[in-house]
Amino acid sequence: MPIGLIAGRGRLPEIFRESARRSGEEVFSVGVKGITDSQVDELLPVGKVGGLIKLFKKKGVHEIVMLGKFEHRLIYTGFLNFDLKALSVLRRAKDRRPASLVKAFMEVLEEEGFEFIDPTPYLRELLADEGVMGRRKPEEEATEDGIFGFFIAKELAELDVGQTVVVKNKAVVAVEAMEGTQETIRRGGRIGGKGTRVVKVARKNQDFRIDVPTVGIETLEVMREVKADSLFLEAGKVYIVDKEKFLRVADRLGISVIGLC
Repeated sequence: MPIGLIAGRGRLPEIFRESARRSGEEVFSVGVKGITDSQVDELLPVGKVGGLIKLFKKKGVHEIVMLGKFEHRLIYTGFLNFDLKALSVLRRAKDRRPASLVKAFMEVLEEEGFEFIDPTPYLRELLADEGVMGRRKPEEEATEDGIFGFFIAKELAELDVGQTVVVKNKAVVAVEAMEGTQETIRRGGRIGGKGTRVVKVARKNQDFRIDVPTVGIETLEVMREVKADSLFLEAGKVYIVDKEKFLRVADRLGISVIGLC
């Protein structure tokens, strides 16, 4: 019986699929047109939840994993294409925050007999470590900014506003909302200038079945673009895509990568 993979943007779904298959699992992957940028077995238009259910049932899927980036703003840009099941997700959600929408989506699929599972056993090696992860140690001022931003980011994540903050000189420069991590970093760089610090965390009671915070090389490229010098990640709760390569690139760009807990 295959694991059903709902794949969003980025490399994380592909890494999961490869890891699961190495462990002897069969994976049937479904992506979303215009969003998914990795190889999948089937592609569906935005908002076709009913079509997703039919596909998974046809393939004998019971357990589901959902990985990759799904932009929150899709609920506005793709609304006209939503099928009846997708509309039922919106009606069920108590508000339009990401966690509320994902919870409603999971409930709809669970009522159809599916079970969402934690993908961490297949991705554990990607989790951020505690302490300095690359060769570059942060300056004392940067460390103070990271610790300052960590506790603020934790509160914002718990409110389901976003999981990333940009700080400088113990001031919050930018907070993530619908625009996503990279645009938050760009905005923070425009406002704060050279030497901003980026902090990314998980919710206090992070459900690893959904919306686990993730960084990749694109994050470093945007940090270089705005001359941010340090990246602070919650240890054990943030995925680093292509971790070894990521840390080599961070060293080359002069960016400190630190795990906090």
